[in-house]
Amino acid sequence: MRKPELLIPAGSLEVFKTAVDYGADAVYIGGEAFGLRAGAKNFGKEDMAKAIEYAHAHSVKVHVTANILAHNYDLDGAREYFHELKELGPDALIIADPGMFMMAREICPEIDIHVSTQANNTNYETYKFWYKLGAKRVVAARELSLNEIRTIRENIPEDLEIEAFIHGAMCISYSGRCLLSNYFTGRDANKGACTHPCRWKYAVMEESRPGEYLPVYENERGTFIFNSKDLCMIDHIPDLVNAGVDSCKIEGRMKTALYVATVARTYRKALDDYFESAEKYEANMDWYRREIRSCTYRQFTTGFYYGKPAEDAQIYDSNTYVNEYTYLGTVGAVHADSGFELEQRNKFSVGEEIEIMKRDGRDILASVLSITDADGTPMDSAPHPKQQLRVTLSCLPEEGDVLRINAPQNGKLR
Repeated sequence: MRKPELLIPAGSLEVFKTAVDYGADAVYIGGEAFGLRAGAKNFGKEDMAKAIEYAHAHSVKVHVTANILAHNYDLDGAREYFHELKELGPDALIIADPGMFMMAREICPEIDIHVSTQANNTNYETYKFWYKLGAKRVVAARELSLNEIRTIRENIPEDLEIEAFIHGAMCISYSGRCLLSNYFTGRDANKGACTHPCRWKYAVMEESRPGEYLPVYENERGTFIFNSKDLCMIDHIPDLVNAGVDSCKIEGRMKTALYVATVARTYRKALDDYFESAEKYEANMDWYRREIRSCTYRQFTTGFYYGKPAEDAQIYDSNTYVNEYTYLGTVGAVHADSGFELEQRNKFSVGEEIEIMKRDGRDILASVLSITDADGTPMDSAPHPKQQLRVTLSCLPEEGDVLRINAPQNGKLR
């Protein structure tokens, strides 16, 4: 058995460092163009250089997405971008478009190429096709079952790697190839600008009765008919390993550092426990399940891995997340005599109990003893996002620790 890589997403340098610190073997990011998450902060050249340096110093790999489906007018810019990436030296490029693939092979042949799920990789002949062109890895289409992935593994070269999504939001369109956003808003999902209309509320209107909306479901206000549950395979690590998956990929380049820290350390521990012993993995299952439900999610499904999803894989009455914790920020420089620096993300107050998330899986309760602004002025609470603070707690955290506060109500992802 080969131990799979744990591949974590990051949409900013802050989140990137969290992914590395909390257990990623590799992190995938996007540049400011040519990736499929235009809504994420993404990485300029300077931040990408810092990310690659930080990752390599911690023996972590960096994969850069360049997986748009390119038009003619994209190609000159893409060529310049690949020359830039050649200088920066990431470990792999994630590409879907054959033209982009050949351009990358020509400009930076020393960088591995991984074929994106956007390329509809559903059979072993497709995998062998990309392998002959020089691909190091192919990302499985999300429509594949574990049995199909196992068959692919048996029919491709041993050194061709299989990457598969194991956690996160599910697209309702085939391998993420969607025109719905483009049709409604002019923002193209295949060029990174999806507005997620699959999460919107819908009703039916009969052609001869304009303005008369008929319910699709029992709710008279309409229904969220395309709203898939989130993928979660934390219970099924052995099946993923036995199917021959080489890289376990988490979705979420637009997620917060809290989300990334939670999923990274949970799947890190699950993988490590399983490869230590199957018994240890089973014994810690309740912890994995409890922890993975502490970050934002839409209820869980196993997607297509055990056959085509039934109607219960959809959520019809809401498009909101379950959100049990609120992200407060990531600990900056620590001063033993006067607390630590924090760029605050959500409100918290003096006297409240918060949690310090440790990389080893511990969550330490701590009371907020004091808050001051950057000028040293005392504050009772910190209500303004991104304010620079100095904070003291009842115990001292380490730089890079993620802070969160219990928020048991449901709500949309912030």
